Amino acid sequence: MAKYDVIIIGGAIMGASLAYYLRKEGFAGPIALIERDPQFTHSATTLSAASIRQQFSIAENIRLSRFTLDLFRRLKEEFGDEADIGFREGGYLILASEEGLPVLKSNHDVQLAEGADIALEDAEALMRRFPWLSSEGIAAGAYGVSGEGWFDAHAYLSLFRKALRGMKVDFVTASVAAIERQGDEVTSVTLDTGERLEAGIVVNAAGPNAGKVAALAGIELPVEPRKRNVFVFEARERYGDMPLLVDPSGIYVRPEGSVYITGGAEDEAGEQAADPADFEPDWGLFENEIWPVLATRIPAFEAIKMTRAWVGHYDYNVLDQNAVIGPHPQVANFIFANGFSGHGLQQAPAVGKALAELIVHGAYRTLDCSVFSYRRIAEGRPFRELNVI
Repeated sequence: MAKYDVIIIGGAIMGASLAYYLRKEGFAGPIALIERDPQFTHSATTLSAASIRQQFSIAENIRLSRFTLDLFRRLKEEFGDEADIGFREGGYLILASEEGLPVLKSNHDVQLAEGADIALEDAEALMRRFPWLSSEGIAAGAYGVSGEGWFDAHAYLSLFRKALRGMKVDFVTASVAAIERQGDEVTSVTLDTGERLEAGIVVNAAGPNAGKVAALAGIELPVEPRKRNVFVFEARERYGDMPLLVDPSGIYVRPEGSVYITGGAEDEAGEQAADPADFEPDWGLFENEIWPVLATRIPAFEAIKMTRAWVGHYDYNVLDQNAVIGPHPQVANFIFANGFSGHGLQQAPAVGKALAELIVHGAYRTLDCSVFSYRRIAEGRPFRELNVI
């Protein structure tokens, strides 16, 4: 039976980031990175809309994303001269109605306190900045002047995975079938191949599957897969200055090369966990929910043509749509990196760095993630992020 000091369940961006920073922090013990989908065909990492923002309501979430932003800006220094993820710093524009204005202003105060470059402007100022925008039903908007945008998720993940190949990390292609636990300690992981791996520490980085992985260890984690549709459409008009725009309805749109992508039409009220095998787009959402909003917000988009769509699942934290990071309070060698509810891709390097420091040094150093601990889950005490997109 193979023995590993650290077994990471989930080899996409969250697990890969942790393995990378463990080695960067000087961890010399054996590491296994387990991934059931090594081509990442159905991975939340590669099927996301691949964006980064600082517009959160919680300071700690802003800090996590700012860590990754700093990494983006020194990508070649970290990964070599060829490193490129196509980062386009186009900004976010989050719009609010009169009803939503107090929350927008409160969030903006938090963002400014954290050093984020976010401009809060009324509807009139926004229309001067973006003449193609309709201000119907809009009181104001928060615009990321710098430090926000989108990138190539595949290239991003590839940088970490390629770096790990020179860091003596074992890539294991399998699903986890069982986790053995003796009292307040997890001791081994059994794969669907029948192989059993002895574990010093087990890290749950299983994305949308995180709740099921935790259950294998006899631990309740309110994280489940939720289906998110992304639609691609063409339009005659090209707006080179368009940020990622978020309407008060929750529907978003942004440019993607010569086309646009849009989504956010799912109704979270009463929404159920996604079937893990369901990657079929809900085509009716585009015509019935998204198109009318786009045509109202950007009048030129009344005439557009939807060309294709895809579906991704993300790890939705049912309690508070916020991350669960760090060790279980009783089962201390079972560590969570879960429940990011749509912003895990942008925060993965920061979480990897934080957890690596915790494992190697016994404490958080660069980023304190203690507010995201599992304790609030056990106590049923939400720590709610208001800007979930």
